[in-house]
Amino acid sequence: MQFTLDVDFSVPDADWTLIFLEAYLCGGVINHAMTLAIHDISHNTVFGNSYPLSNRFFGMLANLPIGVPFSVSFKKYHVEHHRYLGEDGLDTDIPTDLEAQLFTTPLRKFIWLTFQPFFYAFRPLIIYKKAPSDLEVINAIIQVAFDALILHFFGVRSLLYLIIGTVVAMGVHPSAGHFISEHYVFKKNQETYSYYGLWNLCTFNVGYHNEHHDFPYVPGRNLPKVREIAPEFYNNLHAHSSWSKVLWDFVFSPNMGPYMRLKRKATVAQKFEARHALAEYYHAVGLCYVLYSFQSTR
Repeated sequence: MQFTLDVDFSVPDADWTLIFLEAYLCGGVINHAMTLAIHDISHNTVFGNSYPLSNRFFGMLANLPIGVPFSVSFKKYHVEHHRYLGEDGLDTDIPTDLEAQLFTTPLRKFIWLTFQPFFYAFRPLIIYKKAPSDLEVINAIIQVAFDALILHFFGVRSLLYLIIGTVVAMGVHPSAGHFISEHYVFKKNQETYSYYGLWNLCTFNVGYHNEHHDFPYVPGRNLPKVREIAPEFYNNLHAHSSWSKVLWDFVFSPNMGPYMRLKRKATVAQKFEARHALAEYYHAVGLCYVLYSFQSTR
């Protein structure tokens, strides 16, 4: 569907206002859904934990309509978010001290939400530097090649439609409310929050966030079953009823802001070294082939 809409804007004189509106109202919803599909895939939910490389390449496929390469990089940092939730320097979802000190008024918080995709993308490069892996390079090459094809065959408007949809839907957009609702402290002594509303239908049930952190390898489609099986663990927790209301409260409540995250000292040191998964795979295959050949000649 996203590519069909993209072709519609391949006409050279397509109206920019229409492109922005379509990107916000339709393309943004689709692209945000694709980012959350990548989130689901990052937990190896498509092919299972036995086939991590298949999941990574499938994530690259889901990455294509988003316009910018991030699937593999997201996986690299998201693992730390689950292992070290709230730990300083390890969980890169936590805003920096500068963000917390600067964006404190309603206007500034609105600006922060608007540019949230850029903070989300570049924050890890500042607070937790990791060497790029071979799969990240492949992800970038595939995405740039795809973008070049879009640009060549359909024009700059089509490419910008995809990228604009990604950016606006991660900022001040109802579907982006989950970025705030998941871990910003709205109720004392609770770090993670769920949302059980209709937006889950097009966000791979990312709203079931307590359930997701308890069982990160359960596919999003099955997270409602987790709550059904064990309601006593979730029904007594505070849950959000509206992502739009979450964004409103975040901007206008004096008690909310980028600083409203629980942060604790890191329990382990940062690691800069990259894991070159594809190289490891071919090394293992080559080793198996050598051992097999050796056994065959005996």
